[in-house]
Amino acid sequence: MARIVYKEIGGGVGFFGLFALLALFILTGLASAWYMEHHGHIVTGMTNQIVWGTPHVFAVFLIVTASGVLNIASVGSVFGRTPYKPMARLSGLLAIAFLIGGLAVLVLDLGRPERLIVAMTTYNFKSIFAWNIILYTGFIVVVAAYLFVQMERTMNGYIGALGWFAFIWRLVLTTGTGSIFGWLVARQAYDAAVMAPLFIAMSLSFGLSAFLLVILTAYGFSGRPLGDQILNRLGRLLGIFVAVVLYFTALQHLTNLYASEHAGVERFFLLEGGVYTQLFWIVQVFLGGLVPLALLYAPQIGATRKRITLASALVIIGGLAQIYVIIIGGQAYPLILFPGMEVQSSFFDGVVGVYSPSLPEIGLGGGGVALALAIGVLGMKVLRILPESLDDALIDPHHAPVQAAKT
Repeated sequence: MARIVYKEIGGGVGFFGLFALLALFILTGLASAWYMEHHGHIVTGMTNQIVWGTPHVFAVFLIVTASGVLNIASVGSVFGRTPYKPMARLSGLLAIAFLIGGLAVLVLDLGRPERLIVAMTTYNFKSIFAWNIILYTGFIVVVAAYLFVQMERTMNGYIGALGWFAFIWRLVLTTGTGSIFGWLVARQAYDAAVMAPLFIAMSLSFGLSAFLLVILTAYGFSGRPLGDQILNRLGRLLGIFVAVVLYFTALQHLTNLYASEHAGVERFFLLEGGVYTQLFWIVQVFLGGLVPLALLYAPQIGATRKRITLASALVIIGGLAQIYVIIIGGQAYPLILFPGMEVQSSFFDGVVGVYSPSLPEIGLGGGGVALALAIGVLGMKVLRILPESLDDALIDPHHAPVQAAKT
């Protein structure tokens, strides 16, 4: 591989316009958080039955994506795939940015964000939530150190060791996030060991999709060369991850269908759940799974970059729908207090929970996404994160000239 030269992105009207737009969304998120804090969660769609709302969907999505977007750096430093190494810095920066964005949404949605200090100083190690406080903060420290040794040439000898450490840490982090749901025995939709590997697969799919959208946008606006061959590699890898997510999703539901105790919740999700059923089949499975697979593996559909961009965007949309179904749909299905018995009371026993996202919830979630992107954009502006060129002939020692794809 030729020597890679890293350089900050330029300023100008485009940069400041984008940053101003992201700042507007961040302010909207802060205003939404203040509005919910001032008036109480009564102004949201959340109820005593559904206590995790749309902000939690955005928060979990960003946290899972943060783990997955680091996979590009891991492929280069842990698995020794040379063409991916020049993108490792951007991978680390985005991992930190997405995690901060997700945690910001999570903290501001608690209702009493100042009580976070209690969670940081008092631990109940029987709670998976307490474990995640350590995993999330530790992830930022580990990835920041990983990013530092990549950027400081005198420290490059530690890249391999820190790469392995960051790789293991993010697997544990995503396992912990999935275990929040997998270990909740009170909810019929959760309580499944497959949640942990499902969330790991989701992180790889969502993270690579986000990375592709960011790198295509960054190199498109800055006018830097971006090779078609490396994009095709990433596109094929994304197709594998999408297929793995579909596999674990099918495994989750088939396992539940085999167990009689989960027959009711499976009927709810797959047939009778209304908006949750529609989101599952139409948005999650079809638009977020099958269509991206067709785009990524059917070369006659259209130009390469447009197909990869559209497939990545659809995976993001399908991922949000998947987490919405898991979090909101899992709470909407009524608790089974007495198996085999019909329960009726004035406390909504046996009644499907009703939930509609409110504008403040959407504003807060969107603010978290904007914060993550703003950190990424600012990092690319002040740090040498992006290579001046990602041309195939420069980054791939085994590159053979091929006919350029139409863009």
